[in-house]
Amino acid sequence: MLDDLLMQTSPSARPQGIAGVGGVGGVGAKAVRVAVRTDDPLSRAGLKALLRAPAPGHEAVRVIVLPDTGPERPDVVVVAATGTQVERRDVLSRAAQELGAPIVLIADLLSAEDLLMVVRYQVMGVVPRANVTAELLVRGVAAVADGGGLMPPRLAGGLLGRLHRSQLDSRDPAPDVSAFSDREIEILRLLADGLDTGEIAERLNYSPRTVKNIMYAINRRHDLRNRAHAVAYAMRVGVI
Repeated sequence: MLDDLLMQTSPSARPQGIAGVGGVGGVGAKAVRVAVRTDDPLSRAGLKALLRAPAPGHEAVRVIVLPDTGPERPDVVVVAATGTQVERRDVLSRAAQELGAPIVLIADLLSAEDLLMVVRYQVMGVVPRANVTAELLVRGVAAVADGGGLMPPRLAGGLLGRLHRSQLDSRDPAPDVSAFSDREIEILRLLADGLDTGEIAERLNYSPRTVKNIMYAINRRHDLRNRAHAVAYAMRVGVI
């Protein structure tokens, strides 16, 4: 049922599971530091409780919920905002600027303008508020911490459609296609089609590390924040 609601992309395919703080992580479990930012204290307390809840059978990752203030930097930020679009943007903007980590957004229906915020503020996971559970939340955190993402298929389709329309409406000069190698363009096309790192590596007969290194080079060369930003940029300038 969850797979009907959400589309996951992750370099390591689907995470084997998660034990929150207070649960029992497996031997050698990967610790993921998570900060929570919301526009109301009740939502913040609820999300922290879900992140700390044990998830039986999920031992691959141990979630560490960070205090609201302190010097430690998070690996992932969970953001929930229920107000107006301006209020949602403010919460996302503050989280992105202050913490500089990929975001899992807890949200209701998103407008077209919200889709642009998904790209702008490094949102790599979106969990529908009505479907939030401890298992689903930590699954999203694990996927994002591993360099992937988690997003409802309809939202992913809407995002790509929005980016495509932005490309058609762009008044930018013709792109310098030579700035991208053939294999970079192929990887970006496969990312736009929704494939994860492992699937891209298998399709192109590369190692997952090679795919990661190519994406890192693209992001660094073009000053891009993440994979979603890279796909958006490539679509906007017309190389894919």
